[in-house]
Parts: sequence; C-alpha cells; structure tokens
Amino acid sequence: MKNMEPLKARKKNITLVLNKPKHAGNIGSVARCAKNMGMENVIVVTREAPDMEKIRQMSTHLALDVVERIRFVDSLDKALGGFHCVVGTTSRTGSMRQPSGSPREVARTLVDVSQKNKVAILFGPEDIGLTNDELRYCRALIAIPTSEKLRSLNLSHAVLIVCYEILLASTAVPEQFKPRLAMSAELEGMYIQIKDLFVRIGFINPQNPEYWMQNVRRFFSRVDLRSRDVKMIRGLCRQIDWYVKDKKA
Repeated sequence: MKNMEPLKARKKNITLVLNKPKHAGNIGSVARCAKNMGMENVIVVTREAPDMEKIRQMSTHLALDVVERIRFVDSLDKALGGFHCVVGTTSRTGSMRQPSGSPREVARTLVDVSQKNKVAILFGPEDIGLTNDELRYCRALIAIPTSEKLRSLNLSHAVLIVCYEILLASTAVPEQFKPRLAMSAELEGMYIQIKDLFVRIGFINPQNPEYWMQNVRRFFSRVDLRSRDVKMIRGLCRQIDWYVKDKKA
C-alpha cells in the first residue's frame, strides 16, 4: 500500500531572497521569522556593506545561526542563477503582474517542487517592491491578500506569512511526482536566445523587446521546463536562425 503520509517541504531546498532591502533591522527580523517557520536559507542582494550588529539585534540570539548563514551578493543574477524555481511576491497587479495565487495556493505547489528542486522566494524592497524587470525571473507570483485601506506589508511580515503557509501546506499535501526543473540561469539563456531570434525575424518590436518578451515568459511559466526541454527549445531556435540566414543568402 502506498504511503499516504503528508509530503513535507524540503526546507533546505528553499531560500528566501531579499532584493535590496532598505533597512538592516528588517533583515534581522526576516531571519527570526525564517527560524520560527523552520527556514534557514537567506540571500540578500545589496551593494552596500550591511550593518551586521543591527541585523543581529533584530534577529535575537535565537536566530543567530540563520544570520551567520546569510549570503550577501551584489546582483539579482548572482542570487537567482542557481535555482530551478523562482517565485516572486507582489502587492500590485496589472497586465505584467498576474498572480499565480495566494500564499496558501502557491505553497501547496512549492511543497511538491521543493522535493527535487532548489526554490527561491523573492521579496522586493520595502518601499517599492519588485519591478517588472525583476519579476521576469519568476515562474510564479504570490499576492498576499490585504485590506484596501493599507496594502503594504512590512518585509518580515510578508516573509512570515509565506513561510507559515509553506509550513501549513506540509501537513496536507499528498505525495506527487515532480521532475527536476531547469535552472534560472538556463532559462535566462533561453529567453535571451528567443528574444534575439524573434527580433531578427520581426516577430516582436525591436524598440522594446523586453515588453513583448513578458508574454513569452508568461507562456513558458505555465510549463515545468526541464534542462532537456530548454536544450530542445534552444536547438529549435538555432535551426530557425540557420534557416532564415540561408534564405537571405
């Protein structure tokens, strides 16, 4: 008989990525929230030297082990390149910001994905959140429901809500098969190749290709692409490119 025990998130495969946080104290508060929910991996994207004393003060001594493991990098590319699945958080909606679901809905998927894949949950700066350009890395978007009277959340509060839902989802998700997905760096290489090809064949407007590529990214985000899928798509792009060049010759 198949084991029907709930599948638990592999928290060692889940990392909280804070992109350009404004206040060192918030980093410490995030570390404490992560510790509360059993998360231990945090990456901070910043070009400035962090105030480690302030971070330690806000984390309290109970989460100092999380603080000591924080990785500080100077670009989002470096932060996300090694992940198979990147999930962004946003409080704003629009044509380029279509949330995949609430924290509870997305958490159910992440429990399953985390079994064989490295997952990054991306949070933006406290004042403006993630830009459209930064959201392009994301396979999915989480929108935390809030009151219309005050929609913005403190960074650590948003982190706590998302981590809590992942912890909660671990008690109710049946085991499913989930393949190992393509790395973020592999996907970005594929998107660059697709963009260059689409510009050359006149499929997208060369004046603002990234805008038109948002639709392409959204299309592929609906599919769990593996490394071999990315290689196949890139090979197809090369064949089309060669065919076009041969026709022009």
